[in-house]
Amino acid sequence: MSNNIQDDWNEMVEQMNEAVADSIERNVEAQAAFVEAWTDAAEDSVPDEDTLADGVEGYTRAYEVWMEAAEEMFEQTTAAAEGEDVDPTEFRDLWLESANEAFKEVMSTEAFASANGQFVESMMELRSEFDDAAQDAIAEMGMATRDDVVEVGERLIELERRQHEVENKLDRVLDALEE
Repeated sequence: MSNNIQDDWNEMVEQMNEAVADSIERNVEAQAAFVEAWTDAAEDSVPDEDTLADGVEGYTRAYEVWMEAAEEMFEQTTAAAEGEDVDPTEFRDLWLESANEAFKEVMSTEAFASANGQFVESMMELRSEFDDAAQDAIAEMGMATRDDVVEVGERLIELERRQHEVENKLDRVLDALEE
């Protein structure tokens, strides 16, 4: 390779290395921001008294469902041990139904809804931060970002609109000249 080509190559590789290093740094910063946001959400997630009471009540109802299932399981196991014919699928069905009921009890609480809402909000903020970091990294590598493509699309639409205006004016001028 000639010196000029070698220099261009070295410069391009150096730019790419810098872009990758910047991207890694931004990813680390985004991860740190995620941990900070998660911590802030946890600190802010202390529910009010009514929400807390509703959550405890939901967990209590779920516990009761599990205990009833355990009692019924014990009764069926005892019956099977005494020689009664017990269908094994009844055991499975009992636990599946109990699990569904217990989860329903917990998920229907205000505390669960509140915690889930905070989690979704934190994830949306994190996604936005990752998107921003990705766009910055792409831009640093000299590639078109989503914003660049959107801008080009908007400009194309505006150019098409103007072109149609000019065509319409030209048609009117030609029609006037023909008359």
